Amino acid sequence: MIHSMTGYGKSVLQLPTKKITIELKSLNSKNLDLNARMPSIYREKELHLRKLMAKELTRGKIDFSIYVEATAEDTSTKINTPVVKQYIQQLKNVVDGNELDLLKMAVRFPDALNTEREEIDNNEWEQIESEIKVAIAAINEYRLNEGKVLEADFKDRVAIIANLLEQVITMDPERVEGVRERLKKGVEELKEKYDENRFEQELVYYIEKFDITEEKVRLKNHLEYFIETLNSKDSNGKKLGFIGQEMGREINTIGSKSNYAPMQQLVVQMKDELEKIKEQLLNVL
Repeated sequence: MIHSMTGYGKSVLQLPTKKITIELKSLNSKNLDLNARMPSIYREKELHLRKLMAKELTRGKIDFSIYVEATAEDTSTKINTPVVKQYIQQLKNVVDGNELDLLKMAVRFPDALNTEREEIDNNEWEQIESEIKVAIAAINEYRLNEGKVLEADFKDRVAIIANLLEQVITMDPERVEGVRERLKKGVEELKEKYDENRFEQELVYYIEKFDITEEKVRLKNHLEYFIETLNSKDSNGKKLGFIGQEMGREINTIGSKSNYAPMQQLVVQMKDELEKIKEQLLNVL
């Protein structure tokens, strides 16, 4: 079962004094590219979270965010009362003014406010990490559902290529006979005497150069292997990409060897379907 690299997950935790929102967004990327945004108090947990994301999400461009919204009186900033009073007294010696105006000026001076460094509460962090795992489960579910859509599209396009290949196989004897007739007609138009046996030998050699039997067999095997990999337990976009490249190689060779316009038209259609498959494979985990 394949998974898409595109996904979204969200979880909200309501604590007594704050509301914490966790969001995960992902897009396609060759490797894991994690961008984390969180309040400084949780930064010491970033390495742990990166390991968790790498294990659970594997690959993709991941935007991970923790937003904190205060819902009650809870501040780590306190007024340094003795210092503010000294500032006000000094200001009185310099300027005349009412207490309120002097206070507004005093609180802007250095050390007027003390900010205490918050420490992570272990119980609070356990709840946050639990919600992070909920968000991860949500994004994985999203990825799975997107993967089902991609899988259906891949199977449809592989079926189209397989059908076009069958038409190529059916058309091949007609193509070979057409090549034979064109060569024979060309020689006859020269109105020169020639050795029939030697001509047949050269004709067989020439036609063998345009034989596509191996390419037809290999392409059919690649199509079957693609579906087999698609139905496997693991999501492996890179492996599917490699199989897609091999499919393209065989289709291109058939096109270059065909030397027959109706067959080349089928090859163009196969290439078109394969390009659409390759484009979508970029989104597969």
